[in-house]
Amino acid sequence: MKPRIAIPVPTSTDLSYNQRSWPAYAEAVSRSGGEPVQIDLTLSPAQIKELAATCQGVVLPGSPADLDPTRYTAEPDPATSPADPARETMDNLLLEDAAAHTKPVLGICFGVQSLNVWRGGSLVQDLSPLPVNHSAGRSVAIAHTAMISEFSVLGSLLEPTEAPLVDDYLRLPINTSHHQSIAIPGDGLRIVARCPDDGVVEAVENDPALTPQFLIGVQWHPERSYDISSASRALFQRLVDEAGKTTV
Repeated sequence: MKPRIAIPVPTSTDLSYNQRSWPAYAEAVSRSGGEPVQIDLTLSPAQIKELAATCQGVVLPGSPADLDPTRYTAEPDPATSPADPARETMDNLLLEDAAAHTKPVLGICFGVQSLNVWRGGSLVQDLSPLPVNHSAGRSVAIAHTAMISEFSVLGSLLEPTEAPLVDDYLRLPINTSHHQSIAIPGDGLRIVARCPDDGVVEAVENDPALTPQFLIGVQWHPERSYDISSASRALFQRLVDEAGKTTV
């Protein structure tokens, strides 16, 4: 049987966003050997928990919403988009289930921010003053590079032809479509990638010394670059492979 990977519908407020974005995550999971399972935001918490129990892994997708700043004890910045409580509840329930049963998790864009806040971390609410245009969007296939620790789990997934070692860090070309980022990493998360031009956090992962759970969050969109990036394919492949080891 193919490992079942839970993927929430990205937002409760924008149907067109869901229609164009969710299939890309599902296709990446399918092409990596998994079975994508759509989790609708209209489900009750009990229904979400019941469906999560049938899945072996989780992908937390992007979203046009921003996390509620009060969750990390911050006042809302004028640039912060409205929160999506239904999506936040969904992510929290899926992360709780994954932690309880050591299921692998891949957080993408909003998903890594959601993961970080769930772990008790905080966010930078507005990146616009910085020199890099992190909001470049899906029309820009490669926006800048990420400086990645070669000794991280993420670094172990990269090929030198795509991410060469430069000044002791792997340099991976990535896309970018966000205006917020991680500020302080949550409990048990370690920063493993930054933008070399402004220091913005581009990826975090579980510290394997603390728990064996495979958990990586990236600020870019590997589902968009699946066809052109071996690193993107490796992220989804590793998620599915780890999910195949999970018993539910």
